[in-house]
Amino acid sequence: MIAISRRQILISGLFLWLFAVVGTTLVALTEFGTSDAIAENERRVLLRNLYALLPRDRLDNDIATDTLELPPSTLLGTGQTSTAYRARLQGEPVAVIFNSVAPDGYNGRIHLLVGVYVDGSLAGVRVVRHAETPGLGDGIEIRKSSWITGFDGKSLTNPDASGWRVKRDGGEFDQLTGATITPRAVVAAVRNTLLYYRHNTDMIF
Repeated sequence: MIAISRRQILISGLFLWLFAVVGTTLVALTEFGTSDAIAENERRVLLRNLYALLPRDRLDNDIATDTLELPPSTLLGTGQTSTAYRARLQGEPVAVIFNSVAPDGYNGRIHLLVGVYVDGSLAGVRVVRHAETPGLGDGIEIRKSSWITGFDGKSLTNPDASGWRVKRDGGEFDQLTGATITPRAVVAAVRNTLLYYRHNTDMIF
C-alpha cells in the first residue's frame, strides 16, 4: 500500500508539473502573439486623444514620437516621470501636450491631457482616466458633456488669477450639477499646467 501511495503521489505531482508547464507556455505564447496588437491599439488611442486637441493641419511632425520625458512635478501633479508631446509645423514649435494629474478629485486622481500652444493659450483639455461618480463627476468626460471644452483658448491672463475658479468660488468656470469638487480639481490642475509651461517653455522646445 505504501509503494502504491508513493507512486500515486509521484504521478499526481508529474501531472501537476505538466499542467503548470503547458499553462505557462500557453500564457506566454498568447502574450507574445497579442503584444504587438495591444501596443498598436494603445498608439491609436493616444493619437486619437492627441489629435482631438490639435487638428492635423496644425502640425506636420509625428507628435507621438516627438516627445520629452519630464521629471516629477508638483505643478503637473505627477509623482513620476511623465511624457510631453510636441507639435511642430515646418520645424517650428506649435504646441505641447502634457500629461497632467488633478490629485484631489472627489474619488481620487484625475488624469488629463492638456494642450498648450506656444503663446500660452490652451489648445484644449481631455480627461483620459478618472474614478469620479457616474452621473455626477463624470461630466468632465467629453463624451458625457461639453464642460471640458470650456478651457479652449483660455490662458493665464484669460481669465486672470481670480477667474481660475469655478463660479461657486467666484471664478469663471461652470461647476457640474451636483458636483463641485471634481471641476474645482480640474480647473486647478489646468491652471497649474499653464504655470508649468510658463516656467519651462525654453526647456520644452
